[in-house]
Parts: sequence; structure tokens; C-alpha cells
Amino acid sequence: MVAEVLAFVLGYLAGSIPSGVVVTKLAGVADPRSIGSGNIGATNVLRSGRKDLAAITLIADALKGTIAVLVAVHFDAGQGPVALGLVAAAGAFLGHLFPIFLRFKGGKGVATFLGCLIGLAWPAAIAFAVIWLAAVAATRRSSVGALAASAATPLALLLLGERSAAMLFLGLAILLWIKHHANIARLIAGTESKVGQKS
Repeated sequence: MVAEVLAFVLGYLAGSIPSGVVVTKLAGVADPRSIGSGNIGATNVLRSGRKDLAAITLIADALKGTIAVLVAVHFDAGQGPVALGLVAAAGAFLGHLFPIFLRFKGGKGVATFLGCLIGLAWPAAIAFAVIWLAAVAATRRSSVGALAASAATPLALLLLGERSAAMLFLGLAILLWIKHHANIARLIAGTESKVGQKS
């Protein structure tokens, strides 16, 4: 039980690091919370006009999940190849959504969702990326890609025989969809911003 608690705390603290806020602050540009949707993720950082900072934010947010999972798996003491990794993944995702460093007001979790997936089942991560890219290319809306790819992830994990991971990512996908409720409303209304569109 101690190992599980430590894995969760590790994941949560890693996930709580607000990459978008840190990156924009270091670069001396507007805090992403003050522009666009007010979200701290890469898509909103992109609205500042800085593609480089958006890319760094995307990679950093993904790495939070990947590193937490891989560290937990490395120290797993005979509980299975991904037992602690699953706990760390849950912690990292929840940390990004509800970061202690930002008074529990975080992002929507797409990059961290993908990062955790890379650490646990990279073939499913590839499927996520392909679906996300295809959906965004077709609609030019990042939220559509996130919603479609996250919804497909549990099925991809089941097809890979990763039942425990599929159950976890079903829960994470539901949380991701809840965090995208405003995007879903705008998609229905036809007012959702396109990728790269400044606000």
C-alpha cells in the first residue's frame, strides 16, 4: 500500500507542474491564463502566437505523465509490469487537472493523458496520436481530436490485451470529456476556435 501511495504522490506532483505557465513566464510572454480560454495547455499557449512555446508546453505536459509512469514501473516490486505505473498515471493526470501549485485549477489533460499512455502502452499512444491528427486535420479543432482520440483509447487498450489500463483510461477519458464541456458546447453551437486562432 505504501508503494501505491508513493506512486500516486509522485505522479500527482509531477502532473501538478504547470508547464505552460512556467514556459511562458521564462519566455516573458503573456500568461496563458490571461488569454484565449484561460487554459494552461499547449493549444492556448499557441494563441499567444508562439508556436515554439506551444510545442515545448506540449512535450513537457506529456513528459510529466511518461516520466512518472516509467519511474513507478521501474520501482514496481513484483506487482506486475504496470501495477504502480497505472497508479502513477492516475496521479499525473489528476495532478494536471487539479494542480496543487495553481490552487487546483489546471488544464484539460490531453498531453498528459498521451504521456501516460506512452509510458504504459506505446502502441495505444500511437493510435491516439494518429486519431488526434486525423481529426484535427479534418476539422482544424484541437478539441475534436482530443475527444475522438481519448474515446478510442480504452478500446485500443482492450485490443492490446491491457484490460486494467483500459479501465483506467476509460475513467481518465470521462474526466477529459468533462473538462471539455465548454468546448463541446461551442462545437454544438459552431463557435469553437480553430487551431492557431488568436483570441
